[in-house]
Amino acid sequence: MSAIKLPSGVLRFTLLATACVALGACNALTRATEAGSAPTQSPIQNPTQQPGYIPVSMPMPAPETAERQPNSLWRAGARAFFKDQRATRVGDLITVLVEIADQGKLDNSTSRTRNNSDTAGLPKFLGYESQLNKYLPQAVTPDSLIDFSSKSGSAGSGTIDRKEDIKLKVAAVVTQVLPNGNLVIRGSQQVTVNFEMRELQITGIIRPEDITSINTIGYEKIAEARIIYGGRGQVTDVQQPRYGQQIYDIFFPF
Repeated sequence: MSAIKLPSGVLRFTLLATACVALGACNALTRATEAGSAPTQSPIQNPTQQPGYIPVSMPMPAPETAERQPNSLWRAGARAFFKDQRATRVGDLITVLVEIADQGKLDNSTSRTRNNSDTAGLPKFLGYESQLNKYLPQAVTPDSLIDFSSKSGSAGSGTIDRKEDIKLKVAAVVTQVLPNGNLVIRGSQQVTVNFEMRELQITGIIRPEDITSINTIGYEKIAEARIIYGGRGQVTDVQQPRYGQQIYDIFFPF
């Protein structure tokens, strides 16, 4: 007996639906185990050993030989006479200042109307126009054999008005030192208050020169910055649509 071969579109839909059901069941099970209690915070882990971690690879200049001055009391690049407290090595900590004040407003409106009208006739056709009544029992007017008209119209409008104001501080750890001296940092922070957990994650590349003397750096000086701020808990669950509604919105074409 030959195996039944499903169309590729049906197969992709089946796999996607199965994945959505499995994800929904997993999330529902997690929420069920946390019923009546605050969300469980993640354990502290090595960032380089977390799932999905990929070392950063960037274009690098040619290496330069460090110039040493053994008879000098001053170290090149140091901002303090005795010791530089800034993060420079893997495992060092640095404080990232996140101050995002973003505001945007967008109004958009479209309108379209179209009218079409076509009329065609066959008043004379080699003298055979008089024979149309034999083939078409109803009354036929050769001058207006075809009359076609159409009318369509569409209108749409959209408004976006958003305002975001985030001021946070998070301690990040240096996970890599690139060949040109730049540092790769990664930090996360979880705060649970009244059964609602807020989480902040930040990853990116910084220059040692941008680190202040008190070992802080602004988020706007982080290259390839990835900042995630969100949460989960009882309030977030109420604000999110149900899984069935989300799947319905994805596949419903109208």
